[in-house]
Amino acid sequence: MKTLLVVAHPRQSSLTWAVAGLFSAAIIARGHSVERANLVQEGFDPTLQTPDEPDWADPAKTYSANVHAEMRRIERNAATVLVFPVWWWSLPAVMKGWIDRVWNNGWAYGANQYPHKRVWMIGIAGGVRDYYAKRGYDHAMRAQLEVGVLEYCDIPDRRMEILYGAIEGPQYVEQILVRARELAAEFCAGTPPARSSDAT
Repeated sequence: MKTLLVVAHPRQSSLTWAVAGLFSAAIIARGHSVERANLVQEGFDPTLQTPDEPDWADPAKTYSANVHAEMRRIERNAATVLVFPVWWWSLPAVMKGWIDRVWNNGWAYGANQYPHKRVWMIGIAGGVRDYYAKRGYDHAMRAQLEVGVLEYCDIPDRRMEILYGAIEGPQYVEQILVRARELAAEFCAGTPPARSSDAT
């Protein structure tokens, strides 16, 4: 399977990138291929301007060249995995804006649906699980992202994983890295590897 791995973190030395790297290496080792999208380094503009504003009266609207380039990048893959730090109990602005602009009416929802049947989100949370559960932040994130984005786009194989405790000590960091490897194995289970000509 060819997978687009979309990452939103400014530091390559971050735990977010460590998770992305482990996940990527693990699925490549199982015969799959990965194309990385580094939204921060690429300078993706998350601001939704008029050219990319949904037109409910025109589901066939032509969006900006930058958005069409992102659509083509998605379409040349077969699955999407988004890896991000949890900031303010949500996505970083650059990733939210990528969804705002690219997952647009008539392409990801409406007249058509997102071109991949499998989309996973992996969020790296600073606090521990109990902290999120106590205040309902975990449920709020799932309602917003898994239901409000993935289910809204009719993605059948959708998943939202939150990896907890990034700033709570080395033992939590190790647990996060172990879970990243486990998620890669689960992602590959039952899916055919990429053809050799597809490897990137």
